[in-house]
Amino acid sequence: MNLIAQVVVTFVALIHLYIVWLEMFAWNTRGPKVFKSIPAELFPRTKVLAGNQGLYNGFLAAGLIWSLCIGNVEWARNIASFFLGCVLVAGLYGAITADKKILLIQSVPAACGLVAVWM
Repeated sequence: MNLIAQVVVTFVALIHLYIVWLEMFAWNTRGPKVFKSIPAELFPRTKVLAGNQGLYNGFLAAGLIWSLCIGNVEWARNIASFFLGCVLVAGLYGAITADKKILLIQSVPAACGLVAVWM
């Protein structure tokens, strides 16, 4: 992959590592500040659900990081494309069902990554 693609893929992976931390380890402390539309009393009761979501975001980050470690350009591009596509779809679904900001936080960087990977 070219340098621009590597930078964008790294950025998307870092976003998802932050989401892992937020949903798995800081749900009750930082979560209410980030997700203001959720009533504060729901955070303790939804901690396990958020942790599960965080785990899935961890898999996305791991796949993106994996793509950066692959020496074969074609394989690296294919793996990065798969995981960026997953992020893009997850972001679109989140924007439709939860909060439109997710489109900018997840989908736009993933789409930029896909463009960069295939340049």
